[in-house]
Amino acid sequence: MTTTLRKRTYEWGDPLEGAAKAKSMSGFEYLTAINNDEIPPPPLMVTLGFERPDIKQGEATFYFKPEEYHYNPIGSVHGGVVSAILDSVMGCTLQTTLPTGVGYTTLELKVNFLKAVSYQTGRMIATGRIIHSGKSTALIEGSLADEKGTVYAHGVSTCMLFPFNNK
Repeated sequence: MTTTLRKRTYEWGDPLEGAAKAKSMSGFEYLTAINNDEIPPPPLMVTLGFERPDIKQGEATFYFKPEEYHYNPIGSVHGGVVSAILDSVMGCTLQTTLPTGVGYTTLELKVNFLKAVSYQTGRMIATGRIIHSGKSTALIEGSLADEKGTVYAHGVSTCMLFPFNNK
C-alpha cells in the first residue's frame, strides 16, 4: 500500500489570555477584539480552519472551506466539524448580545445533517439566529450552507447564561 502523507502546521495564542479579558468586556466587544487581533482567536478556530466571524448585535456568520484534514474514515467531512462550526456560530450569535460580566455555555446541542460535506462543496457559511434569550437560558438555531444557499446542516442549541466569577 502506497500512502502519500500530507502535513499541516499552525500556531495559536494562549486561550486563557482571551478568557481572562472576556470577563471585563461585553460579548460584542470581546468578539470585536478577537476580529481586530487584540485578543488571540480560540485555538479551535485555527485548528479547524474557521475564518473569523462577521458579527453584528444578535448575529454571527462563520465561514470555512472543507479540507481533507476535516475528513472522517468514510471520505467526507466529519460530523464533529459540522457540529463545531454550528456550535460556534450559535454561541457567538448569543455572545454578541451579552453584557459585561455575563458568560454562557452550551447545555444541549442538536444537529441535523442534511447533505454530506466534502472539499468539493467549497466555502461554507454558518449563520445563527436567537430564538429566545431569557435570564438564565437561551435557545439559538444555526444553519450551514454552501455559497449557493444549499443547506447541509441545521442545529439548535440551548445555552445557560451565568455571571462571571471575577476572582
